[in-house]
Order: sequence, then structure tokens, then C-alpha cells
Amino acid sequence: MEYMQAPATSSQGNILCCTCGIPIPPNPANMCVSCLRTTVDISEGIPKQVNLHFCKQCERYLQPPASWVQCALESRELLALCLKKLKGNMTKVRLIDAGFLWTEPHSKRIKLKVTIQKEVMNGAILQQVFVVEFVIQGQMCDDCHRVEAKDFWNSVVQVRQKTSHKKTFYYLEQLILKHKLHQNALNIKEIHEGIDFYYATKQHAQKMVDFLQCTVPCRSKTSQRLISHDIHSNTFNYKSTYSIEIVPVCKDNVVCLSPRLAQSLGNMGQVCVCARVTSTIHLIDPNTLQIAEVDGGTYWRNPFNSLVSPRQLEEFIVMDTDVIRNQKLRAGAGIRSNKHTLAEVWVQKTSEMDTAQQYHCRTHLGHLLNIGDLVQGFDFANSNVNDEFLNKMNPSHIPDVVLIKKSYNRSKRVKRRNWKLKEMDKDREGMAPEDERQYQDFLEDLEEDEALRKNVNIFRDASKIPVESDTDDEGAPRISLMEMLEDLSLSDATGGEGADMLTE
Repeated sequence: MEYMQAPATSSQGNILCCTCGIPIPPNPANMCVSCLRTTVDISEGIPKQVNLHFCKQCERYLQPPASWVQCALESRELLALCLKKLKGNMTKVRLIDAGFLWTEPHSKRIKLKVTIQKEVMNGAILQQVFVVEFVIQGQMCDDCHRVEAKDFWNSVVQVRQKTSHKKTFYYLEQLILKHKLHQNALNIKEIHEGIDFYYATKQHAQKMVDFLQCTVPCRSKTSQRLISHDIHSNTFNYKSTYSIEIVPVCKDNVVCLSPRLAQSLGNMGQVCVCARVTSTIHLIDPNTLQIAEVDGGTYWRNPFNSLVSPRQLEEFIVMDTDVIRNQKLRAGAGIRSNKHTLAEVWVQKTSEMDTAQQYHCRTHLGHLLNIGDLVQGFDFANSNVNDEFLNKMNPSHIPDVVLIKKSYNRSKRVKRRNWKLKEMDKDREGMAPEDERQYQDFLEDLEEDEALRKNVNIFRDASKIPVESDTDDEGAPRISLMEMLEDLSLSDATGGEGADMLTE
């Protein structure tokens, strides 16, 4: 402790301290520093030990009354938070300086060196330096408490798609992981025909709904349920439910459009193949190579359904093929695909190789098919399809066979696949045994469709060694190393012991 005085002149002499009698320079208190230290304590009323609440889960500090802030050790934010804890007791003194003293990071102690000034006896200004110790006490914040409870939620987003295949959901899962929208969810539950996302706030749920509406063709409905009502403050507590219905069409589905919709899309044929489903439905006419995109609003005004499920596809072998070079389009025709080649092919079912039955059709896979190749397709000639628009079509306009995609040896593709995808942590109920087969179909779609995998983060699988393909399977598409990301983890950066320290 020391006192502040005016600068002494040559004419001033010393005086005696009024308490101990030693000679001192004149000052308003007429007391020496030692006597002032024993008589006046300007830090009286300021606590020397203060509790600071810290949440271990999210590593945030409590800022009274109810907010939690993220602060690094010895940062300006943490210094401001500590001084606010002392502000109520420092109204009669003047803060001159404050700084941290080094403490062990695991000691749960933060020491602050504080310098203050105060005017005391007869206008004398005293300055004192003291140390305040902040004791860190663990306390779980409200957000982490709700996460740990796992059954608390304020809003839920229910995503549904009434289809037998989950290709759209697998694609949607990768988009959510890429944009990190799953981090705010309290719980993710996978159920029949969809996924439920539970959130603590309505704003996070609305953000997910906006993302889904921009990502996949869908429509939404909102409902609220009153939980409680405070009549004194006139506040209401609601639980909100957002229902998202995705169009029931997946990649590689065969659909039949209404005549009105087909005409509005450039006079394309009614029987089309779904090339992919992103923010819109991408359709291609296998007879003319015309392509069109159908957004969510257009679909719900002119709905159409899938004519065939993936399990109804049959395997054909190509007996003969003839590429069509000059195809004349009808008046008002739309855009043609430049990535496909129109061809006429003769195919035979692999299950009917002992017969002479062959089928003739046009296909958009002329750039992929050669004589002897295997291809997946749907047999219209020997099937009974109940569809409103298909039943009204002229039978001469309905093809005998619609070829969907070329078939490759799956076991060889799995062995040589040196990449992987990440998955969300979710609760599963009632999983079908064919989900693994559907997931493999989605991985093959990523390999075959470059436009589809542009929105997906693909990681290199260091645990698998790529196997060179045989000559029979040379044409199967692959993903290049340039399109893969390195799958980084804590153990890669710091080793096993460092990873354990960071996750504690």
C-alpha cells in the first residue's frame, strides 16, 4: 500500500508521523506508509475468493444471471467476466490495473492481481495491490442438461418419404453432415419411412426445415401443442412439430407422367426414368433423350408415382445394339441430354436363356452397353401395373422393356472400393434386413454419377487396400483420389494418449 502526494519543493521539510513519530515528507494524512497500512484497508469489502461456475460439457462459464459464455484461459473475455463478479463490491474504489497470475491449468483456480485507488483521510489517495482467487466449480448448463436428458425437446422435424427405397435419405444424410446441421439436434431417431430430428429451440428446427426445402423437393406442415400457460405473465409454452414429406420418387425409378405435365415439359414421353433426385427431380425420356426437371411445387400440382420398385427389376443380357445417330424431335421438344447416347437394343432375360424370347427397346444407355453386357431393367410386357396414367396410354406407346442401368459385379466393386462415407449418430427402430443392400446401391450411384457426388464429402479409407479390377469389370466407374478427403481424427494428430486427454 502506498499513498499519493504532490511533488515536494526545496523549501518543504519533514514532519513527524502522528502515530509512530518518524520523520516523513508532509502528506494530507500526516501518517507514514506503515501506519496507514495498519489503520486503513481500502480493499475492505472486496472478496478475496470468488466462485466461478464452469460447464465441462460445452466448456462455457456462467455469466450471471443466466447466460453462458465461451472464454479461453487468460483471455480478455475471461478477465472481463471475473471483474464483473467483483463490480458490485468495487463501487467506492477506482480500478487501476488487473491481470492474471499463472496457475496450474488443472488446479481449478484462477488468480487475478488487482490494483485499486481510494481517497481517504483529509484527501490522501491510497493505492493497494491484492490478489483475488477464483475457484472454478462445475455446473452443467441448461443446454447440456437437456442434451443429457435425451427426452427433452421443444420442436421436432419429422421427415417422411413413402417409398420402398432409401436412396434419397442416404443422400440427404450426407448433405446434413456436410453442412453440420445435425450438431444442434438433441436426438436423431430413424423410424419406418423416415427420420425424426429433435431440437431444444424452435429456431434450430426452423433452420432444418428451410434447409430441407432448399435441398430436396418436399412440402411441409406445421402444428403446435400447448404444454403450459402462465396466466400472470401471459406466456405460453408450446411444442412444435414440423412434418416434411419428400416426393415418393427415387433415383432409377420408372414413372408415368400425366399428359398435361409431359406436354408442359417439352412434349416428352409419358414413360420416363428418374436420373437423380437433388433439389429437383431429374427425368430422362429413354426414347428421345429429352431431359426435364420437376421441382416440388410442380410435382404436388401434378403428382406421379413410381411404377416399379428396385426389387422388381430384372437382369437382361444385351444381344444386339444399334446407336441412333440422327434422331428427329417433335415440335416443341425440350432439351436433349449430351451425356447419354440413344440406341436400339435387343435384350434377353438371363432367366430365359434357354428360350428364344427376346425384347426390343430403345434406351438412353447406348454409350455404356455392348453386346454381352448385363443390364437392369423392367419388363412391361409381362407385368401388371396399376397406374392411372399408364392405363390410359395407347398400348403401342408403352415399351416392352425399360432399361435402367448397367449391371456390374458387386463383389469386385466392394473389394476395390477404397473410400467411405460418414454417418450420423441416430437411434434405429425396426431396421429392414435389406438396408445394407440399399446402402450399397447408393454407394454405387455415387460412383456412377459425378453430379450426385459433388455435394457429398467422400473420405479415403486408409484401412482398405484397393484391388485391381479384372478385364471383365474394367468398365465399372470409380472415384478418383482427387475427389476424396483425408479422414482426420484426434488420434492422427496427437496420438492415442493425446486423444484421450482431449476427450476427457
